[in-house]
Amino acid sequence: MIVVDKQSCDQCATCVAVCPVDAILLDERLTIDSGKCIGCGRCARVCPFGALSEVCGQPAGAGKE
Repeated sequence: MIVVDKQSCDQCATCVAVCPVDAILLDERLTIDSGKCIGCGRCARVCPFGALSEVCGQPAGAGKE
């Protein structure tokens, strides 16, 4: 599962554009829909601020895709 560091997030929406399942929502703040997120890690890899990470201890997207 991907989590957002809200203090690091600049709301640039780079991650929104690369999510293959539209699991990232940007309204007043960035949120991840855990029901849709497949944990591919694309969002974390493109985030220029390092605001997204996977919670299970591995780098986001490790061993997936």
